[in-house]
Amino acid sequence: MNNWPLSSLRVTTPLVELRWPTSEDLDALADRAAEGVHAPGFMPFFSQWTDGDRETVAHRVLQRHWRAAAEWRPDDWTLYLAVLHDGEVVGSQSLGARDFAVTREVLLTSWLGLRHQGRGLGGHARAAVLELAFTGLGAHDAFSVVRRGNANSQAVCRKFGFAPDGTQVNAVRGERVVSDRYRLDRAAWQASRGVPVEITGLDAALHMFGAAPAPDAPAPARRGTETDLASLLSGVRYAPDPDHAHL
Repeated sequence: MNNWPLSSLRVTTPLVELRWPTSEDLDALADRAAEGVHAPGFMPFFSQWTDGDRETVAHRVLQRHWRAAAEWRPDDWTLYLAVLHDGEVVGSQSLGARDFAVTREVLLTSWLGLRHQGRGLGGHARAAVLELAFTGLGAHDAFSVVRRGNANSQAVCRKFGFAPDGTQVNAVRGERVVSDRYRLDRAAWQASRGVPVEITGLDAALHMFGAAPAPDAPAPARRGTETDLASLLSGVRYAPDPDHAHL
């Protein structure tokens, strides 16, 4: 797509490729979600987007991607990338930010289909997206929220050097749920890097992230102020459904 620079973005490691999903990738991603992302008895997502029949779950995946693309702004964006292993779509990895040009802070979310978990793919996807954030976009901090009891995703945060950054409380399936917030700064990220990552196709899209000025681009109009606590505290776009599912 000549008019959507993100369509050329690729981030690769020896195990996975992250890319802007094609229509076929999106269809496969919806299938992975509908096949199952987590055990039925444990809901890792605040929005409970995986509850429902197969068609409902698949449609939510498609609609979330389309909505993020349609609402993209340099001062308020969420990048959903398909994660591929050996050419097969296995899950999703995302970055989100508000006022990135000023805050230089991103929010990470992710999930893998159940049958692809426990193979090290999630760790490589995390390494890839962190390289995109810190090296590609020039982020200063990365931020993540993981529900307590989600042991695998908690372990991934610790493995990559994320430090505790408080807690967050949400209502999930009618119950009070506590999640841990984690933060990774540039120095900690550099100390924990161990996976080789290659980024291609980013330069033409940098202005879309507020990471570089776009030629002759007018200043974006501001939206109304959001009032959710996470946005006020962190400055990043708050994802109501942090997609951490047993990486």
